Amino acid sequence: MKIVVTGGAGFIASQIVDAYLALGHEVVIVDNLSTGDRKNLNPKATFHELDLRGEAAAKVVEAFQPEVLSLHGAQIDVRKSVTDVRFDADTNIGGTLNMVEAGRRGGALKRVVYAASGGSMYGDSAVLPTPETEPPAGVSPYAVSKFSGELYLSCFRAMYGLHYVALRYANVYGPRQNLHGEAGVVAIFAERLLRGEGCTIFGDGGQTRDFVYVGDVVAANVKALTTEYCGGVNICTSTETDVNQVYALLAKNLGIATPAKHAPERLGEQRRSVLANGKAKQVLGWSPQFDVERGMAQTIAWYREHR
Repeated sequence: MKIVVTGGAGFIASQIVDAYLALGHEVVIVDNLSTGDRKNLNPKATFHELDLRGEAAAKVVEAFQPEVLSLHGAQIDVRKSVTDVRFDADTNIGGTLNMVEAGRRGGALKRVVYAASGGSMYGDSAVLPTPETEPPAGVSPYAVSKFSGELYLSCFRAMYGLHYVALRYANVYGPRQNLHGEAGVVAIFAERLLRGEGCTIFGDGGQTRDFVYVGDVVAANVKALTTEYCGGVNICTSTETDVNQVYALLAKNLGIATPAKHAPERLGEQRRSVLANGKAKQVLGWSPQFDVERGMAQTIAWYREHR
């Protein structure tokens, strides 16, 4: 198939590109390198250094006539979404619409695989693990803009019959993650520990997240190419891991016994987040293969080799 991957120089999407190419697909990457890295680019893909909001990027997509759009290019910083709401919306909503409309004009588009945000969209849900049936919570401009993409895709499904799969990622971590990625605590701690520097945990460290390994996320994106399911689905481990555990696992893999320092908690930080993955097993035939201990070990091994 002919596939466009936006954000294909980034942490997650570059590894999706690798997987798609390995399966024999033809891949075009659109990325402005604002957070992506040229080192992540697969030379077998065609790369265009363009902003997904622009006319030039739209023309590239339209001319390529993709059958699939993999939409991973996005503004992913929750704090930036608060300080610059318009930029967040322009990128995450405007950029999504620009790419989908260009793909439709190409005439061959059949499917969109959309990187949604399970880690932000449900907010402080009373139901844990949180299933897809829970309503979205607009707790940040970022959460609103990412869910808006799902709503537009649902609209295009109703109007044009366009198939889409919105993969609602929990907190993704693993090789190639930089300090700007989702679940940045893993990248930050790993980098600091490898430099021999101390780490700071805000609050008591008991705040939890659902950490899902990037290799499992890539596998979900492969499944999304062929599933008959249309709609949103959580991609997660359904396991809570707190920040203290994250530090302990990373330090263990580096043979470091020094404890982390603690600082006052940050206001507004979500206390618990863990998603249900039963639907992914049902509609994608997908389940995570990496528990957090194995995933953290793989992550540290990569950082040691590539930092």
